[in-house]
Amino acid sequence: MTNSESQAGENRTLSGVFILVGFSYLGELQILLFLVFLLTYLLALMGNLLIVLLVKLNPSLHTPMYFFLVNLSVSEICYTTNVIPQLLVHLLVEEKTISLTGCAAQINIFILAGLTECCLLAAMAYDRYVAICHPLHYTTIMSGQVCAGLMGASWLIGISVSVAQTARAFSLPMCGDHRIPYYFCYTESVEKMLCTNSWTIAIVSLAVLVLFVLGPFLVIVLSYVRIISTILKLPSAEGRRKAFSTCSSHLTVVTLYYGTCILSYLKPKLNSTIESDQLISLMYTIVIPVLNPIIYTLRNKEVKGAFRNTVGKVILSRNRTY
Repeated sequence: MTNSESQAGENRTLSGVFILVGFSYLGELQILLFLVFLLTYLLALMGNLLIVLLVKLNPSLHTPMYFFLVNLSVSEICYTTNVIPQLLVHLLVEEKTISLTGCAAQINIFILAGLTECCLLAAMAYDRYVAICHPLHYTTIMSGQVCAGLMGASWLIGISVSVAQTARAFSLPMCGDHRIPYYFCYTESVEKMLCTNSWTIAIVSLAVLVLFVLGPFLVIVLSYVRIISTILKLPSAEGRRKAFSTCSSHLTVVTLYYGTCILSYLKPKLNSTIESDQLISLMYTIVIPVLNPIIYTLRNKEVKGAFRNTVGKVILSRNRTY
């Protein structure tokens, strides 16, 4: 690349517009992807909104676990709405651009939702630990103030780290091409455009990973070590089954989320392709937000009971109206 071409690429980047290549290589198949992603986005949105409404409308679900679940659903809505609507538009148009401000906002919300979800999953694991290992003191330990504090801390960590990371990245000078090979503003792609030394960026990213992704994961692991130890000591098989059933939905969600994280961070860089990276990103942005409400609905008797009660009340109110 000549100096003039390099300078042109830099000027286009600094002009405030990026090109998201995304699924452009699929050509006419983008129409099919549009239909698939639209359907899954609507399912994710409706599923998570349903969880929020069920918890709000049913006093039987006004417990710490479902309080955290509502916040988890909100973070999932942030994930999907941050990325998918723009992807749907880009699948239908030729010019797949995003402004510098839009890119910064997208990265900010992506980091915010991701770190908040990690902390919320840790809070839910701690809630299950207290419920199973210290049942007699559950209401005292998991008081309203404690739950509000854990929820507030989760969102505060997500907001503060995301703002700091995004402000730092977009305050530095950018060099090189303005094309991002993914379907949304991927953090690593933007960081590669920065003119500063990559090792300083890598150190900051590693610190965030260790503190706010692996840290909550350690809390989850330690909680479940104690939970499993306590469950195995229960005298009856039925008691062990019931105790484990209260954790199964959360454990499934944790496995899905952190399994995707491990796949994303530990995959061999040399064998990594843009296509494989985008498939992993789709797990974060749309697959997991679709699956989480299904997991908590199908595997949870309380949520299924609340759903039946809510539907029954709606039908009854309509019959009275007519």
